[in-house]
Amino acid sequence: MTLRVLIVDDEPLARGGVRARLAGHADVTLVGECTDGPSALAALQSQAPDLLFLDVQMPGLSGLDVLEALPPERRPLAVLLTAYEQFALRAFELRALDYLLKPIDEERFADALDRARQALAWQRGDTPARASRHATRFQVRLGHRVRLVQAEQIDWIEAHGDYAGLHVGEQLHLLREPLQRLARRLDPAQFVRVHRSAIVRLDRVAEMQALSNRDHLLRLRDGTVLRASRTYVDALRAALLASEAL
Repeated sequence: MTLRVLIVDDEPLARGGVRARLAGHADVTLVGECTDGPSALAALQSQAPDLLFLDVQMPGLSGLDVLEALPPERRPLAVLLTAYEQFALRAFELRALDYLLKPIDEERFADALDRARQALAWQRGDTPARASRHATRFQVRLGHRVRLVQAEQIDWIEAHGDYAGLHVGEQLHLLREPLQRLARRLDPAQFVRVHRSAIVRLDRVAEMQALSNRDHLLRLRDGTVLRASRTYVDALRAALLASEAL
């Protein structure tokens, strides 16, 4: 599967940063770059990209205006880029795939690209069914025994070097799989990355509290307190709204 990508940003350095990050992915084809909204609309018509990396704030026609000008059925997958958080709600109302704050975090960029791959595979019917795309249980070792942990039992997951720590109530189970790889196997409708070293199950989140540096503190239903990095907060908030978890 190849991702056809169009970059839309009025800042040359910003376009160059996205281009450099995309260059490391063999399954990505860059079909063009645009510096404003009108040229983006023309390129969308002629190039038919699968994915947009789209700057929110541009002179004249903004990135959000570009999406809004297209009928929903003709909008490609879109990852929005901005230095400000206040556009997040409108972005997700327009069904943007992800929302990255500048300066762009490397892991968040990779996560957004993975989400695009998954969404495109689903659109193209490359996977037979949703249930088969996501892991529903995990084998963990307890001494000489093997225990099956169901995904629905997990409250949150943390990085432990080459392992992932599955928190199930008061128990911690170590799964021999790096967090980055495990994140790709989890159902994004149920689990969301909140930090480079933590993933939470959405229905376990009870409360969010903003901090002065735009990070957030999360309180889970069992009282566990976790820190959500500012680079993940917008996607988390949108996922919570979509799942009606709060």
